[in-house]
Amino acid sequence: MTAALAAAVLALTGCGGTDTASPNPQPNTSATTGFPVSVQHKYGTTEIAAAPTRVVTLGLSDQDPVLALGVVPVGAIDWFLERPYGKWPWAQPLWAGKTPEIVGERDEYNLEKVAALKPDLIIGLYSGMSKDQYDKLAKIAPTVAQPVGFDDYAAPWQDMTRLAGKALGKEAKANELIAAIDARLAKLAAEHPDFAGKSVAVVEPYEPGKYAIFAPTDPKVVLLTKLGFTVPKAIVDAAGKEYAAEIGSEQLSLVEVDKLVFLTADANTEPTVKADKVYQTLAVAKENRAVFLPYEEPPVGAALSFSTVLSIPYALDQLVPLLSK
Repeated sequence: MTAALAAAVLALTGCGGTDTASPNPQPNTSATTGFPVSVQHKYGTTEIAAAPTRVVTLGLSDQDPVLALGVVPVGAIDWFLERPYGKWPWAQPLWAGKTPEIVGERDEYNLEKVAALKPDLIIGLYSGMSKDQYDKLAKIAPTVAQPVGFDDYAAPWQDMTRLAGKALGKEAKANELIAAIDARLAKLAAEHPDFAGKSVAVVEPYEPGKYAIFAPTDPKVVLLTKLGFTVPKAIVDAAGKEYAAEIGSEQLSLVEVDKLVFLTADANTEPTVKADKVYQTLAVAKENRAVFLPYEEPPVGAALSFSTVLSIPYALDQLVPLLSK
């Protein structure tokens, strides 16, 4: 993974949910609700006349809830030429060998390519879609923009999953997926009472001697608190209203916690952290209570950061055994 995509993935607040038996929910194209449906979003209310079959997704992670609900998008966008719509193992099976047409990169959409796909639904939930872009897209097909009440790229996974479900006429399925992942988290917490009340920090070492400590509202951290972990007040105060507290090595005492989770963008990150003279003085380092999660091979760090209906189960499968050590 390039550093650019790693940086993009870090900021995700995505979606999530599945059953407890399988990391990938099976497509379910039946049980749609009655149409037309009206869907409220950032730029108004969109009426969708019939069950969509040709869907274009314009958000970084929008394809995941759409795939989980049984619809394979005909178009998607790219981020930094990394193919995040289809590169990850949690999504690949549900594409069933189909490749979407690339209709832009990040928040730059090629309207001609979108129109050529003749979509019956366009969604841009995890996006920075502007009002001008929305107005132009809405002339091509019914368009559902970002969820109401949140900054761009900041809606919780539940809200985006439900919004996708409503637009596709699959609200019941969306709620089922959300309830199932909540149940799985509760089950895992019950199975691991040793997690309860233990302090945790999730950290991105973004360059030698520089670290981002994620706020308790970040979805990666929220997932860990659902398992029973807690965030120390010092980290809460340091992050404030920001998504993370950016610190230098001299402030690493902030991450003197029971379990320290590092996200690593490449093979050099872990040895670089372990060579940090200040880090070496911490008890969490001396007692090997740190976990290093790569973005690739396996992509557990990416799954935790992507935080979607498909990636969360994959992340839990990989992460919980590491936290138990």
